[in-house]
Amino acid sequence: MSDEHPVLGRSARAADRSVTTGPLVTDVYDVWEPPADPQGVTVALVHGGFWRAAYDRHHLEPLAAALADDGFHVANLEYARVGMPSGGWPGTGTSLRAQVEALRADDRLPPRVIAVGHSAGGHLVLWLASRPTAPENLLGVVALAPAADLREVHRLGLSGGAAAELLGCAADSDPEGDPGLWDSADPARQRLCRPARLLIGGRDDLVPASVPAAYLRSRAAGEPVAAIDIADADHFDVIDPEHASYRTLRALLNELSGG
Repeated sequence: MSDEHPVLGRSARAADRSVTTGPLVTDVYDVWEPPADPQGVTVALVHGGFWRAAYDRHHLEPLAAALADDGFHVANLEYARVGMPSGGWPGTGTSLRAQVEALRADDRLPPRVIAVGHSAGGHLVLWLASRPTAPENLLGVVALAPAADLREVHRLGLSGGAAAELLGCAADSDPEGDPGLWDSADPARQRLCRPARLLIGGRDDLVPASVPAAYLRSRAAGEPVAAIDIADADHFDVIDPEHASYRTLRALLNELSGG
């Protein structure tokens, strides 16, 4: 992950509390409470980093604080990643699902949840929204610059073979050699069970627009999905509350929450 974008080094107000959900170091989420006029929905943030242990949730703190200031309860989720206990596939997906499920037990959070994922986190929230057993309290998902089509991520060789690494495959592996494994992790090969909105940066050179475009081409008629292109946004602009794309994110959250 590049450290050149200002949002990655920006400080934000501290979380109001942290919640431990299990025995692993990744079984944790941080909560930001709205100071006034709560929206009645919890935004569950899911960070990116190409599914790797080196990248954690903390770079989403400026976004979490801004959303809370705008009236949302925010839970910034951690999850098991490649190189960690329970990381890889299917453990990474199972870990993320368990974290979203854990929010239901937090009586200080509104029970209705919208999951917002960035990059690899965008892949994960789209995968979660494609599960027939998706959490009942999940209203929908917003995927920001998402690594939404694993085969396209692999074809492009993004981040040194990150998609294959997630699945425990060799970097030069052919997905058609084990299609069941790839399909199980790839939201582009699944059908949505919850509404999904994609926010795509036109200047994204880490997850190029061809990746979410491939995902969108895979959608069947009538699926509850829509995408918005932000022509001047790069990979990290879409998580920067000081960028114009933040207004679009808020509008999508209001749409999905019925606000």
